[in-house]
Amino acid sequence: MAIMGNTQQLEVEVKFLLSDRTAFRARLLAAGAALDKARIFERNVRFDTPDNRLLENEELLRLRQDTAVRLTYKGPIATDTYSEAKVREELEINLSDFDTAALILTRLGFAPVQVYEKYRETFVWQDVEIVLDELPYGDFVELEGAEPAIKAAAAALALPWDQRITNNYLGLMAAVKNFYHLDFDDLTFANFQGVQAPAAGLLTAVP
Repeated sequence: MAIMGNTQQLEVEVKFLLSDRTAFRARLLAAGAALDKARIFERNVRFDTPDNRLLENEELLRLRQDTAVRLTYKGPIATDTYSEAKVREELEINLSDFDTAALILTRLGFAPVQVYEKYRETFVWQDVEIVLDELPYGDFVELEGAEPAIKAAAAALALPWDQRITNNYLGLMAAVKNFYHLDFDDLTFANFQGVQAPAAGLLTAVP
């Protein structure tokens, strides 16, 4: 859910680590949230240049496959606007063929450098998109929309604002890797099979 601002499409979001996703989902439905998209598996591939120029510039170029194929560019986190949420430019288009899109990116000098997976269920509540994400290192709820609406939704859903997370899942993966001394970069369920490396070791989970 990108918010149009002048010529930019801005992503404004926060996330929270959940201690009990099932209980939170019940609370979300009780609050009147409507299911927008059923639970689906996502596979994401991050692309970059050989010298990691995008990563160095805090940019993201991603191909995502779920029920559709999407190419997404995310710009650096905005530093010229005061916000208590994460604000960055987000540009996204739908494509018809994941493999061909990946090939085009490689022809342009980009290479696949990291894979990350999750299961996602999407809800809408009072102009806020709320997603429940299941990742190999933990479950999260992510709120996206206008900042006042996000803060109101967090308060209504008993999500402590001071425990919000503005880092993205790849940034959290880097922190988890460093904390647990993992020897892999891809955030996949196969890599975490049998590995005890929960994000709760680094972050406070909300009930």
